[in-house]
Amino acid sequence: MSQGSMSARNCVHRQSSCNSGGNLVLRNRSGFTVLELLVTFGVITTLASLILPAVNSAREAARQLQCKNQLKQIGLALHSYHDSYRCLPAGWQWEHTNHSAYGWSVPLLPYLEQRAIYEQVDRNQVLSHISNTTARETAIVNFLCPSDIVDPTFMLYEEHALSVSQIPIIQLPTASYVGVFGTLEADDSIPAPAGEGTFCESVPVSFPQLQRGLTQTIIVGERTMSMVPSTWLGVDSYGEDAACRLVGSAITKPNCKVCDECEFSSRHPGGENFLWADGHVSLLSESLDTSTYQQLSRRMAL
Repeated sequence: MSQGSMSARNCVHRQSSCNSGGNLVLRNRSGFTVLELLVTFGVITTLASLILPAVNSAREAARQLQCKNQLKQIGLALHSYHDSYRCLPAGWQWEHTNHSAYGWSVPLLPYLEQRAIYEQVDRNQVLSHISNTTARETAIVNFLCPSDIVDPTFMLYEEHALSVSQIPIIQLPTASYVGVFGTLEADDSIPAPAGEGTFCESVPVSFPQLQRGLTQTIIVGERTMSMVPSTWLGVDSYGEDAACRLVGSAITKPNCKVCDECEFSSRHPGGENFLWADGHVSLLSESLDTSTYQQLSRRMAL
């Protein structure tokens, strides 16, 4: 057998290619087979399904912690205000024409390092006055929960508009936190019904009036924008659900999905954060029974 034939046979045995002279030519394989790609894709998908929920959970935990810190800062501001005036701000206070009401958050602004915005609020004028333009356009981070999907401002529409289309009244800054009015709806009538909570119409409440004690009384809670947009600034008397833009009611359960828009709500899984009168913040579970929930919202010990 010739040397060329032996070289060719060796090439065949090695499953390699040879040139016409019988010399060995190595052929490099590039790319992946379909099977290899399918296996790789399956591994990546499995890892993603394991990791993404943990990442989302960690992100929500961080947002919930930030939300609690926001409420704690509001609590510190309320205590500082109480130290200065021996009472808390009224839930909302009407200006002299009774056309616009300013919310409980406005007097807190200097205690939240927001004096510049506070000086842009003219409570002697109606909300729509030009002197309040800057305030109407300013969403304050202290009043926004990072878990909520919020726009900086929202349009307040007229209550019971006779036309098919809603009639816009005024643009207001958004807030995620509202004061506890009690167990009744604050917008049932004008003037509002007498609330049993901490933030009521034109009536400042002091800590000694909380008969259940500061550790057993909730005073500020969350309201997600998906229920009804809320504000830190104030409302127009003709606005839809006007008072409920500033305060909330404990009627059924925390974070109830099919409840009245004036109730408290959040995007946190399992419940929502509340500020208690002593300054601590905790998540009230969605499973909390209605009776206990309502008791915690009242000033009086029944």
